[in-house]
Amino acid sequence: MQLTMLSRRFTLKTATAVAALALLGASAGAWAAPFESTRITVRTEGAGPDVILIPGLNSSPRVWAEMIKAVPGYRYHLVQVSGFAGQPKGGNADGPVAAPVAEDIDRYIREAGLKQPAVIGHSMGGTIGMMLAARHPADLSRLMVVDMVPFLGMFFGGPGATVASVEPIADRIATGIRTAAPEERSKRAVETINGMVATESMRAGAIDDSMRSDVDVGARAYRELLVTNLGPELPKISVPVTVLYVQPKSVPIPAEQFDAVYKGVFAPVPALSLKRIPDSAHFIMWDQPVRFQAEVKEFLGGR
Repeated sequence: MQLTMLSRRFTLKTATAVAALALLGASAGAWAAPFESTRITVRTEGAGPDVILIPGLNSSPRVWAEMIKAVPGYRYHLVQVSGFAGQPKGGNADGPVAAPVAEDIDRYIREAGLKQPAVIGHSMGGTIGMMLAARHPADLSRLMVVDMVPFLGMFFGGPGATVASVEPIADRIATGIRTAAPEERSKRAVETINGMVATESMRAGAIDDSMRSDVDVGARAYRELLVTNLGPELPKISVPVTVLYVQPKSVPIPAEQFDAVYKGVFAPVPALSLKRIPDSAHFIMWDQPVRFQAEVKEFLGGR
């Protein structure tokens, strides 16, 4: 009798939940498998082989919207990092962000029963993807890194930069982010996004995500990126890695020299494909959507 009553209660609760989703305009299948995390949330779109999408610093899954429409036939798992783009900071309220988020994404892969999904990460999402591939190589099938290097600090510390030499620079940058007045923060956000997104019509969304991100979470995450050197971990990556990158206008060196930098820093990856994307700023998916979508199709083609 008790089992029957419990079963009825469970059925009623399930039906109520499905009805609530319907009223909100969502289907029961639009949400990922039950998963609890204070560092990330994940929602799914589409059906087919699994692909995890990780956005960058102070960003949101909106960066993938056009690509998802153009590349159907997959079940996309859209990660939102707590503290970014209006999501409460939750478990990212203190300490590092990228490394623990990588661990929670790996836990999501296992708890959701995903069988070696492909992973695509943009910017900080690329760093998180490299952490996943190096530290949990058996849990994914392949990785695409969109415009990120294993040690971001090398662009700030000059030739021969080390984590130790970059730390004072990273501390100053993080402090500057935290202490900026609201009007200064808004100005910086606009200037930064204008430099990272060449397509003017796409800038407003990125600026909105940035301004709705928690200042302290963003400052700590940025500092963490600057002082994280994944170079020594790259040989542990056993899955194929595709890297899409751009040469910023602020780096006026010969293209061959810039290409050599990427070849050098990613050289330890056993199975590597490096692809420069011309005429694009940091948000390749918005500045060169057709090319980006073609690269994603090729990247996923073996699945």
